[in-house]
Amino acid sequence: MSTTDQPTQRGARKVRQGYVVSDKMDKTVVVRVDRRTTHPLYRKTITRSMRYHAHDDSNDVKVGDLVRIAETRPLSKTKRWRVVEVVERAK
Repeated sequence: MSTTDQPTQRGARKVRQGYVVSDKMDKTVVVRVDRRTTHPLYRKTITRSMRYHAHDDSNDVKVGDLVRIAETRPLSKTKRWRVVEVVERAK
């Protein structure tokens, strides 16, 4: 059994885009990600949303900013995402 020195390939990280709804915590923001889906019976388009706790190391993201977040290792009990970039600042 020989070990090779090839680096293992990391899996693709999930990336989401949403609006910051809370920045009251230190180095953590809450991001609401909306997705549009069709109701299985009535065929009406409905909006579903999820709230993710994301790590913001520099504390420069504010409420209303449109941000892109990426999946990462668990950073705390609820934090599994990190802020990659600010797409658009709040007006």
